[in-house]
Amino acid sequence: MKYYIIAGEASGDLHGSNLMRGLKQIDANAEFRFWGGDLMNSQDENLVRHYKDTAIIGFWEVVKKLRTIFRNLKFCKQDILDYNPDVVVLIDYPGFNFRIAEFAKNKGFRIFYYIAPKVWAWKESRVKKIQKFVDKLFVIFPFEIDYFKRWNIDACYEGNPLIDLINEHLANKKSFNEFISHNDLPDKPIIAVLAGSRKQEIDYILPRVKKLVNDFPEYQFVLAAAPSIDKNTYKKYLHSYEMSIVFNQTYETLMHCSVAIVASGTATLEAALLGARQVVCYGGSEISYQIGKLLIKVKYISLVNLIMNKPVVKELIQHDMTVEKMKAELDGLLFDVVRRKQIVDDYSELAEMLGEQGASYRIAKAMTDEINKLKNKN
Repeated sequence: MKYYIIAGEASGDLHGSNLMRGLKQIDANAEFRFWGGDLMNSQDENLVRHYKDTAIIGFWEVVKKLRTIFRNLKFCKQDILDYNPDVVVLIDYPGFNFRIAEFAKNKGFRIFYYIAPKVWAWKESRVKKIQKFVDKLFVIFPFEIDYFKRWNIDACYEGNPLIDLINEHLANKKSFNEFISHNDLPDKPIIAVLAGSRKQEIDYILPRVKKLVNDFPEYQFVLAAAPSIDKNTYKKYLHSYEMSIVFNQTYETLMHCSVAIVASGTATLEAALLGARQVVCYGGSEISYQIGKLLIKVKYISLVNLIMNKPVVKELIQHDMTVEKMKAELDGLLFDVVRRKQIVDDYSELAEMLGEQGASYRIAKAMTDEINKLKNKN
């Protein structure tokens, strides 16, 4: 079967690559054309657009990029028509993907949505678009099943594919000495920095992290670079920042750190599953932040806290992300024995909630079964 897959961000690229791997196991004749990133491209070379050229965060930033967005939409619609896939698989990225869902559905294509848009957090009106334009919804968080049932949407949950990826890395974990030797790092414990996959986040987070370095002289700050950010751009950010940088080793950095500073997003869940104690940070343009405050209706921004429905990890958002508060949280994570044990216990419970290994295979099997079911209806 022919699959047209659209992922517009780093997390979508991760989940898209896992899905493609699963689909190839199930469907020996699987063909792909896709929007994504390096991870998806490692599964198949038919990449249409890289997410580093399409990812935009923030309300004001979207407005400034409207011409580019509309140009990409026009191209994508024609590309789908030319490719004529058996199914269009949309991965998160709702601002773009809902427009494609409406177009493709009206043209008679089957539409699957994988990684449900976070309608439970904001823009709940988008649920109506799922009802109207999506043939099957596939979710990766257990609480989403009951949420979508309230809207008479029978969402499919087969576990979280991060479990497979995390366990694979843990099984092949190198020693701390091997990690620092490979990267020419000092023999000092690590404070990991995951500053996000978008320039706006990096611009906000890194200058504040820089001011923390001298407060923790016994530790080294190691920035795990996001694949969507150009290496030279990172080096410009890090000029005189007194921290090291590693590329394509995010999981390894998290596995070997004493504590982590993590930008909100999928990375917060990855850090938890890898056992990294963390403080979650988010910051961006003031306009986008103020609009977001009005629209977002969930209590937490980190996936860890959302899934557990309690404040497992500290969240420092925009004005709360001060150097003083970041330092206080790092101190607690490093030296408070009771706090450290509680986080370990909460992380174990979180992993159990997300299910067993094999999610990517089960999701792929559910998708191919659904395609055959829809074909038989026709």
